[in-house]
Amino acid sequence: MAKKEKKAKSLEQTIFESCNKLRSNMTAINYMHFVLGLVFLKFASLKFEARRDELLNSDDKAFVDMPSFYKEKNVFFLSEPSRWSTIKSNAKQSDIGLKVDDAFIEIEKLNPELRGATPIGIYGKTSLPAEKFASLIAEIDKIEPDKNHPMADLIGHVYQYFLNKFAIKSADEKGEFYTPDTIVDLIVELIQPYSGKIYDPCCGSGGMFIQSYKFVQSHRGNAQNISVYGQESNADTWKLAKMNLAIRGIPCNLGKKEADTFGDDQHKDEHFDFIIANPPFNLKNWRGDNALLDDARWHGYGVPPVSNANYAWILHMLSKLTPKTGVAGFLLANGALGADGDEKVIRENLIKNHKIEAIVILPSEMFYYTPISVTLWIMDESKEARTVEHDGQIVQLRDRTNDVLFMDLRTYGHYSQDGYKELNDSDVDVLGNPQVNEVKLIKETLFNWQSPDWKTKYKDVPEFCKSVSESVIGDKDHDFSLVPSKYIEFIDHDLNIDYPKEMKRIQQEMKAIIKEEKQSESSMEEAFKGIGYGLD
Repeated sequence: MAKKEKKAKSLEQTIFESCNKLRSNMTAINYMHFVLGLVFLKFASLKFEARRDELLNSDDKAFVDMPSFYKEKNVFFLSEPSRWSTIKSNAKQSDIGLKVDDAFIEIEKLNPELRGATPIGIYGKTSLPAEKFASLIAEIDKIEPDKNHPMADLIGHVYQYFLNKFAIKSADEKGEFYTPDTIVDLIVELIQPYSGKIYDPCCGSGGMFIQSYKFVQSHRGNAQNISVYGQESNADTWKLAKMNLAIRGIPCNLGKKEADTFGDDQHKDEHFDFIIANPPFNLKNWRGDNALLDDARWHGYGVPPVSNANYAWILHMLSKLTPKTGVAGFLLANGALGADGDEKVIRENLIKNHKIEAIVILPSEMFYYTPISVTLWIMDESKEARTVEHDGQIVQLRDRTNDVLFMDLRTYGHYSQDGYKELNDSDVDVLGNPQVNEVKLIKETLFNWQSPDWKTKYKDVPEFCKSVSESVIGDKDHDFSLVPSKYIEFIDHDLNIDYPKEMKRIQQEMKAIIKEEKQSESSMEEAFKGIGYGLD
């Protein structure tokens, strides 16, 4: 019998596994920053050398050493000491760590937009043995674009793959907060950020922005029509985000520094057309007991409790939405849907002020660090009728002021190679068999519900979706709960069972099982008689 052919590993997987084998006495989180800094340096050099070759082979060769001719193409200008070729040639020297630090110092000096974002200082004092440092450089040096890995795709895929994998490995070490692409893709597909200002108040490594750019490009839009703004409180993650976006050539404003969004808003008085976020779930002690009590963000809604920041994130994002047109798509722990106390007061005011567009329960096991199911909220600054861009077309939205759409996706999705759930985003599976395109179904359900023709295009589906009026949500039976199972019809499949017929079938099966067991017992007794063993 022929051996089953092993699936070829991707370039990203091969490089990651090679690098991960070289881990010494570093935690995964420290090793991630160490490796990704070198990956950034390699990619920056690839792009620099490609642009340099362009200039040398053009009429502009006189400008080959002028930084402005690189910047106009979103390429970082690199002096000789900061180029990968220099690092590679010095890889086996005892002071290679200091040389890498010096390379980043040079990069920041010549590219002010990266100032404070690169991992200066971690290489000169590394605990990684010299031979492993050299081997790590050799592994990263293998990353080269080819016909199967064009540079634009290669850069993003490898960098994002490393972030993803390190997030999994560092989960037990309180690693970086990483949102799987399949979830980000769904949010982006639902809110459709074609043009305008996009904001993430807790941007992590910048994945939301990257998926927004990819969305616009895949729908033949102009990525130059969107601008991204973000904030991140963790210094290392803030640096990762700046490098992650820079390597993609995505201009961004992540504030002047890493900072707490609630206590030091880096984009005060700004409003945004789209907000995409995955705030830390159930964040405790996010403000002092008597701090921010009079903050303008809470006015008219209530003060979020110190014990949980879920509703603080909601109100912060609401305050940032462009009046009349702003839309937010964000994730929260399921507990926020029916929380009591101060949170219930805020939720009641959000519903009465017509800010909640849709509530979508996601499947469990979609995240790398927790098996729990979470909720996707869609919030509108105004749900009045207006025109928007959907899939490249200008369409009309109906007035949804008094309605909320609920969806339950807990039975959706499939397991990926990594063992985590993903939503189907294709009409066929990996073997070419037809399947339900779940992302398309979810998107069409929302858009049909928003349509002026919604009464013919949309319908409630048991165990999947339900349109509910705000008056029902606020009645005495529902008491402003946003838990979808309180509204979406559940079919008790047991009611369809013919009990007399089913019991007869079960009894016949049990008789057959008992008969087989007796025959087996009799055969064993017979077999052991001759050797003196009996069955008790």
